[in-house]
Amino acid sequence: MTHPFLDLPPLSAARFAAIEDRVARLLGTAHDVVIAQGEALLPLEGAIRGTAGPDTVALNVITGPYGQTFGDWLRDCGATVHDLAVPFDEAVTAERVREAFAEHPEIGFVSLVHAEAATGNTNPVAEIGEVVREHGALFYLDAVASVGAEPVLPDAWGVDLCVIGAQKAMGGPAGVSAVSVSERAWTRMAANPTAPRRSYLSLLDWKERWIDGGRKVLPHAPAQLEMLGLEACLERLEEAGPHKVMARHASAAAATRAGALALGGGLEPYVRAARDAAPVATTLRAPAGVDASELVARALESDPALPLAAGGGALAKEMIRVNHYGPAATRGVVHGALAALGVALAEKGRATDPGSARRAAEDAWTV
Repeated sequence: MTHPFLDLPPLSAARFAAIEDRVARLLGTAHDVVIAQGEALLPLEGAIRGTAGPDTVALNVITGPYGQTFGDWLRDCGATVHDLAVPFDEAVTAERVREAFAEHPEIGFVSLVHAEAATGNTNPVAEIGEVVREHGALFYLDAVASVGAEPVLPDAWGVDLCVIGAQKAMGGPAGVSAVSVSERAWTRMAANPTAPRRSYLSLLDWKERWIDGGRKVLPHAPAQLEMLGLEACLERLEEAGPHKVMARHASAAAATRAGALALGGGLEPYVRAARDAAPVATTLRAPAGVDASELVARALESDPALPLAAGGGALAKEMIRVNHYGPAATRGVVHGALAALGVALAEKGRATDPGSARRAAEDAWTV
């Protein structure tokens, strides 16, 4: 008996290359694109370990947990790391980055997360990229959460290493990701004696065995189902129009924020300024005296399919995440999440106004 997920013809090198080309078009990049056969942590770590070494002086921007992880990897490579940490309820500014360069002009590598789904903020990459270019530093960007939800333009922003994943706003599988690599990033890797080689983390292996050979022979058997899933995501984005998909995410974020404020009960946006709020997910601050994880657990009892989660780690007691990305960036999901949170808050003795929340969310929806 045949099975649609099992009895498939092998994925050809030409089709693999064509999917890479579609990723490049999505990003508007002329840089090489490498599709990684794993979750986005694979190219995120591989890009850092490929370019950073004991002679690297890095500025690592921390606006959430992933920025902390990048700093750990950089230090493990022997790099000198200057952390620029800002509160998780705001975004970093280009001026803060400029000040860091003024204090440490030897910085030659900058790592930044575009949108932090875990904390709900998004950073002004275009403005920061101008500062990084002025100082000639290599620019590394985690755009895993932002791609599909807001513009990601590595060439226009001067990004040398831009990592994306399919599992969030693109609405695809978690087991496939990609990185665009500039020529100077390749040069840095080739000159780095500590860059991984003959390793699953090695981007240079892909360049030498795949790109430099004209993308004619795959270095190993591709993750077929994940590649087909990525191809389907790209097809769906192209058919709908990326700008329409981004507008839907922006509407979901605006509606969630407005609805939460109108709901009352002490609920308020975790990211203070709307301009700093990511379109991929909205984070909310639980009312004083209310445990966010308990509130989320109760809300999910009414509908376990809602994309609600408590914050991770130390944020579990105070933060609620509404993950309105991909297929969940809809009016129905936003209304359902607000209604469920309203019920949970009411059970905690908090006065809420579900009707006002629904009207405010509907008024804020612009597409």
